Amino acid sequence: MKILVLANDLTGLYSFRRELLKKLAENHEVICALPEDGSSEKLKDIGCGFIDITINKRGINPVKDALLLRKYTALFKQIKPEAVLTYTTKPNIYGGLVSRMFNVPYISNITGLGSAVEKEGWLQKLLLTMYRSALKKSACVFFQNEMNRKMMIEKKIVQTRYRMIPGSGVNLEHFQPLKYPDTSTINFLFVGRIIKEKGIDQYFDAAEYLKEKYPYLNFHMVGHLIEGEPSRLKELINKGVINFHGPQEDVRKFYSFTHCTIHPTYYPEGMSNVLLESAASARPAIATDRPGCREIIENHLNGFLIKEQDSSDLIEKIEKFLSLNFEEKQKLGRFGRKKVEREFDRCKIITAYTEEIGNIKNKRETSKNRLSNMKKSTS
Repeated sequence: MKILVLANDLTGLYSFRRELLKKLAENHEVICALPEDGSSEKLKDIGCGFIDITINKRGINPVKDALLLRKYTALFKQIKPEAVLTYTTKPNIYGGLVSRMFNVPYISNITGLGSAVEKEGWLQKLLLTMYRSALKKSACVFFQNEMNRKMMIEKKIVQTRYRMIPGSGVNLEHFQPLKYPDTSTINFLFVGRIIKEKGIDQYFDAAEYLKEKYPYLNFHMVGHLIEGEPSRLKELINKGVINFHGPQEDVRKFYSFTHCTIHPTYYPEGMSNVLLESAASARPAIATDRPGCREIIENHLNGFLIKEQDSSDLIEKIEKFLSLNFEEKQKLGRFGRKKVEREFDRCKIITAYTEEIGNIKNKRETSKNRLSNMKKSTS
């Protein structure tokens, strides 16, 4: 069966879904269509085809979005897919609409609804209307957290088959539990895109205040500069408050010396991959008490939850973490590892997708057989 995968970020698709893509490529022809970022060879190495399609990831631009719809339409005519998998908002919406147009079964993954859907207003209404139309004939909609599911069901956006999955899951073999560092300096780590919605201002506030109060603390950041280098980041780097490492292909070496992960996001997450990888590495975390985070962090058991956009609360929870002894910190990390082993193994996601693709394949074969029998009966 020919499967078309639509997404908006190549690095993310490979990092969090390569095991699924590799599994599907064993029995199907898998073609991924999304923007090139210089790493498409990795997809080819696991048996997938690649087509470069530009997507304006942030915000709504009628001209660019209409162009994307035209590109998807041309792509469907060219590829003639038999099943489509979509990830993130624009591929979900425009990929869903085109799949409906060509009567191709499609599976949508709600990886988070984004800021525009979370905030009430005309933009929310527009996007929900588009989602309702796009998901109307979906073979299955995957939800990553209960709040997204509840909202989409209550507003009758999704009225077809749906399933809950534990985010993108985490590869438990790739992310092994790491030895907890026994050092006199304490290292905190922020991993994520360097944008306001990921809580960078709160991290900056906490780092600046606590570094002066406790000079033995180190604050590290790993991630892409999406909107250029914030002036405050540059200032804190120059002052020796922040150690900025830029984007990294393998974050495990940073978790190896990290005592605690800080994740003060207020971005509408599906399920935080950062927290999953941190927990799999047996690292405690301090994260926002919101969907996509609270499912992973159990307060006081594998970390601490904080209020959204509240620097004071973040500082308080970091100091609470500092008050723990070595064994208590280590215990938080061990609990997190056990939790992801129970609930967030990536194998669960692979099983869910292969089941749904199997359903599509069975329906397709049943339809073919029925058509064949009808032709025989009339001949």
